[in-house]
Amino acid sequence: MEPVMDVRSFRQALGQFPTGVCVVTSTIGAEKLGVTISSFNSLSLNPPLILFSIDRRAASLSQWAEAEGYAINVLSENQADLSSRFSKPLSNKWEGIACETIVGHGIVLPGAAAVFHCAPWAAHDGGDHLLFIGRVTSFQSFWDRRPLVFSKGRYAALESERHNEASWPLAMHY
Repeated sequence: MEPVMDVRSFRQALGQFPTGVCVVTSTIGAEKLGVTISSFNSLSLNPPLILFSIDRRAASLSQWAEAEGYAINVLSENQADLSSRFSKPLSNKWEGIACETIVGHGIVLPGAAAVFHCAPWAAHDGGDHLLFIGRVTSFQSFWDRRPLVFSKGRYAALESERHNEASWPLAMHY
């Protein structure tokens, strides 16, 4: 038997972990799919794998399971409006967006900080979400664009552009 948990307190505790904000996109036939996610992670360098999850209550979940490819658009700090737009089940969420559709690789949103084109690798049960693992087939990164951050239930900004010397891989990985 699972312990009874205060869901609101649990969400608040999870909000202490800042995340980037992405919009994952795809096409099914002529229909464009897009949904805001903050559950994006790198999974493996060899092979290059990423993962994200979609709520099982999402009306488009069955379409995501059929997608032949998708793009993870890592939003820039000035794209909170896109994040909000794609977080709702709107019928006109694509209206006015000049985007590039790459067949089998999703839709690229203009101004993203990075874009990962992926082929489906696997899908797994994740409780009230479905976990999608994608194999990265190509990517673009724009170092001059700062990422959009979400923390404590709201959008946030990185306070500093100061970067310490990279010491990757970190000792904590081994």
